[in-house]
Amino acid sequence: MPRRRIGFWYRFAAVLCKPPLVLLIKRDWRGMENIPAEGGFITAVNHNSHVDPFAYAHYQYNTGRVPRFLAKAGLFKKGFVGAAMRGTGQIPVYRESTDALSAFRAAIDAVERGECVAFYPEGTLTRDPDGWPMTGKTGAARVALQTRCPVIPVAQWGANELLPPYAKKPDILPRKTHHVLAGPPVDLSRYYDREMNPDLLKEVTEVIMAAVTAQLELIRGEKAPENVYDPREVRIAQRRTTAAKSKAQQEEGQST
Repeated sequence: MPRRRIGFWYRFAAVLCKPPLVLLIKRDWRGMENIPAEGGFITAVNHNSHVDPFAYAHYQYNTGRVPRFLAKAGLFKKGFVGAAMRGTGQIPVYRESTDALSAFRAAIDAVERGECVAFYPEGTLTRDPDGWPMTGKTGAARVALQTRCPVIPVAQWGANELLPPYAKKPDILPRKTHHVLAGPPVDLSRYYDREMNPDLLKEVTEVIMAAVTAQLELIRGEKAPENVYDPREVRIAQRRTTAAKSKAQQEEGQST
């Protein structure tokens, strides 16, 4: 694949990041043939470690199509970090926007310019106890439907063994293997001519996340749970449990 539009800052970041990545983790990288050689596209990637953005960026960099990540707009204003974010073409997300689609205008523009935009649809590190992808947010679906670009599902595993979710110290030895598998584009054509509304965005997001999970099943050699972990539902259940316990304690106190 042609290596193009990388630029000084991305090459500089690669010089800084690649040596420690190569030292710390082995690589099992597959599916690069599914990364488009030309034109704009989206990658939807699972997220299970604070290290995996760097490890995944290394994989994507080696395809010749560097990823443009979405990040909080405030990071682009902070000294060297801001200069690096701007220089590598990362995409600011203006979360204060009242228009959900306009918050992703920069991502849409990047895809339409022929860039690769990388989404972590879960929005945060997975909270699934076994590391499977959670339910996703609708940003990737919005951009995909707006641009009708290819959506490449990408699964990764192994960076979470080097640095487990929410862990503070890495587990360096034995040396871990970073597995990445990019699948074929997700077919979303049946959704293109439908009205974009919350139900449609939810359905498209579920299709995208199912494709990412399917790639992770191939990596791990096992099936994901039938019920996808939904942090919102878990929070609601926890609140109900807490409220029930509190009520029971009050009733017990009144009866004594």
